[in-house]
Amino acid sequence: MWDKIESLTRDHPERTRTAKTILQNGLAIRGERIYLNQIEVPVLRVAQAAGVDRRTVMETVRMINKNPEIKSIFSNLESAGFSLRKVARFLGLGVVEITADDPHKVGILAGAARLLAEAGINVRQALVGDPDIEPDPKLVLIAQDRIPGSVIQEMLKINGIAKVTVY
Repeated sequence: MWDKIESLTRDHPERTRTAKTILQNGLAIRGERIYLNQIEVPVLRVAQAAGVDRRTVMETVRMINKNPEIKSIFSNLESAGFSLRKVARFLGLGVVEITADDPHKVGILAGAARLLAEAGINVRQALVGDPDIEPDPKLVLIAQDRIPGSVIQEMLKINGIAKVTVY
């Protein structure tokens, strides 16, 4: 999917950046307007987040609307809800970000969650990037407790995991 978006915006890197910003924030395009679930988001705010001008955002919206396949994706996007990632340390939670060498590989989430369960650590939230939509997907696990180094070392042994970062 991301390959199709990039092919549409190949000659306009600012449109690629705008589409990426819209996707990463779970924003939907309905007609000429941009929404976070049912809340309309001003084009200027999207432009600021993407580091482009308002005109570029509107050109990106029109480009998306002209392609039925891409439009069907963008018009039905919804925010996945709130993330505990940035407040985890204030709540005493553990956060681990996992990068896969092949994000299509089966069992990465299951393997990491199994290791946490075996250590007696409950997963409070799992945020999983879609490798077909996001250019650099990550798996973020937010755990009830801080994650010990021994568990991190075991995670690095899971087939398909390239890197593990603890926050």
